[in-house]
Amino acid sequence: MTAPIWCPSPERVAAAKLTRFLAHIRTAATAAEGVWDVPSLYEWSVARPEAFWPEVWRFCGVVAEQRPGREPWDRVVTGLERMAPPHPVLGPRWFEGARLNFAENLLRHDGDADALVFWNERGPQRRLSRQELRREVAAAAGAFAALGVGTGDRVVGFLPNIPETVIAMLAAASLGAIWSSCSPDFGVNGALDRFGQIHPRLLVCADGYQYAGKTHDSLGRIREVRERLPELEHVVVVPYLEPHPAVHAIRGARRWDELLAEHRGPALPAFVRLPFDHPLYIMYSSGTTGLPKCMVHGAGGTLLQHLKELVLHTDVGAGDRVFYFTTCGWMMWNWLVSALATGATVLLYDGAPLSPPEILWDMAARERMTVFGTSAKYLALLEKAGAAPARTHDLTGLKAVLSTGSPLAAHSFDYVYQQIKPDVHLASISGGTDIISCFALGNPTGPVWRGELQMRGLGMAVDVFDERGRPTRAEGELVCTRPFPSMPVSFWDDPNGTRYRAAYFDAFEGIWRHGDWARLTEHGGLVILGRSDATLNPGGVRIGTAEIYRQVEQLPEVLESLVIGQEWQEDVRIVLFVRLREGHTLDEALEERIRRRIRDHASPYHVPRKILQVGDIPRTISGKITELAVRDIVHGRQVRNVDALANPGALDEYRNLEALRT
Repeated sequence: MTAPIWCPSPERVAAAKLTRFLAHIRTAATAAEGVWDVPSLYEWSVARPEAFWPEVWRFCGVVAEQRPGREPWDRVVTGLERMAPPHPVLGPRWFEGARLNFAENLLRHDGDADALVFWNERGPQRRLSRQELRREVAAAAGAFAALGVGTGDRVVGFLPNIPETVIAMLAAASLGAIWSSCSPDFGVNGALDRFGQIHPRLLVCADGYQYAGKTHDSLGRIREVRERLPELEHVVVVPYLEPHPAVHAIRGARRWDELLAEHRGPALPAFVRLPFDHPLYIMYSSGTTGLPKCMVHGAGGTLLQHLKELVLHTDVGAGDRVFYFTTCGWMMWNWLVSALATGATVLLYDGAPLSPPEILWDMAARERMTVFGTSAKYLALLEKAGAAPARTHDLTGLKAVLSTGSPLAAHSFDYVYQQIKPDVHLASISGGTDIISCFALGNPTGPVWRGELQMRGLGMAVDVFDERGRPTRAEGELVCTRPFPSMPVSFWDDPNGTRYRAAYFDAFEGIWRHGDWARLTEHGGLVILGRSDATLNPGGVRIGTAEIYRQVEQLPEVLESLVIGQEWQEDVRIVLFVRLREGHTLDEALEERIRRRIRDHASPYHVPRKILQVGDIPRTISGKITELAVRDIVHGRQVRNVDALANPGALDEYRNLEALRT
């Protein structure tokens, strides 16, 4: 394609916050010479991080302890040269001397406008104004403090995506406690593998959750988790499925509503201001190859990075109504909630995205949604189902569609503009839990090119390296060559930083290797080709799995697919598993169409040697397909942590397959 698939209007470019930021830095004390457009802004931001990040702070209005006649910090950054040095210092220090509170920044807006709007599969359920949210957080913070929770204590959530989850996180953060959560569809071992490593003082949970029209009780699992976490002192149960859940069976448990009633009043939260890098969140890796890694993220780095991404890259501000389909075990929940700091309304949803099929678009229309965030898989399923929200719903207010979780196929770009809205900013974004943010994302003032992520994140020195650690404009490893504020401040219980360094810095000395296989584009953007640890190597040719998915899933018979490399006769052969639409069977004709599609639109190297039909595709709790677990099963290796999977029984179908013995 020689032309972009979408360009913003001149009026939209002029009104964008990114345009205003460009004007801001040109008049700032740290004047950025030669910065006149977004590409030059990007180059300046990575070359001069000590100048760029303070301007993000000022432009976005970060709330911190003020010192008359001085900046809120002593130094912007020290140690830019040591991205991953030896113990005892893991990396640079940002904004030393600054003191702030994450919750204070998210709750700085007051008044009667909606702060949170909550829907589930039955439709709209609850609204909280900014003032009401502040008072609920104050009550929860008072209750937590009365239970003994203070600075540095861990408060964990085993909760669906409901307002109480946001309130509990903000209450914990207001006290300087550390918040960590996972989705309530985790099994007991999955929850213990995470929470058991960080020794929480307080567990906040719900009596259950709902999904695809069914309700699921959580109290039995909570009781077992409570007994197997010896350091846990308190359990607070949110009534969600039932108004009066039977909490008496859980030792020492209290009901959320009863506990908060004791602390409600006119007071607003009292925020404990702490250093910039004070721990805020503990996030977890997927855990499919062992115990999940516990990544500790700092309050200041998380806040500053999220504000940059929301305000500059997504054009979010007061009056916007922002939605992302996510559970509380995925970092996009943390990202979504940070939109409160911009003055936007956060739209929450609990349940299945297609139960009923149009529920999210009903929500978008009725709530005047301006930002719709979802996964590439959801958009692909909509396309397969022939859904056309542009014809069935009033999406007048919709400004942006965001997609992440896996690479967004080129045909999905076409689908969004043809069947959702022709004039919308489509931003395919990519990052990870490791950085609680993005390496590449949108540019609301620039063109969208089919199949591409628009730009590398401002302040993020992202590049692509070949196997020798040299920059390449061909396919290679996605890396980041300079420090950034939202790097983890540490891994939990990793005093020497050994696991931290092994996770990111073993491949290239002093360079962050993220584990994505990618290439830079001539337009200044990126194409993500899949996870590099799942990269295929038939005949020594490296192939990203996403290149195969893009082709296979355009066939109408194929609902979804999974591809692995099988070790075979001293080489690797590509094996493709397909889940077909009801009523279809994998016959010779369909196999040939699949192979021809891949050969014609990718390359002969991408064509699978084996294609097998399966009934289900294994995926993690956060919804990502798990190629590595299937690869281990096929090779007779044990999957070390099946509790990290949403549907572990699906693996049985891949075990001892006769078709893979020849």
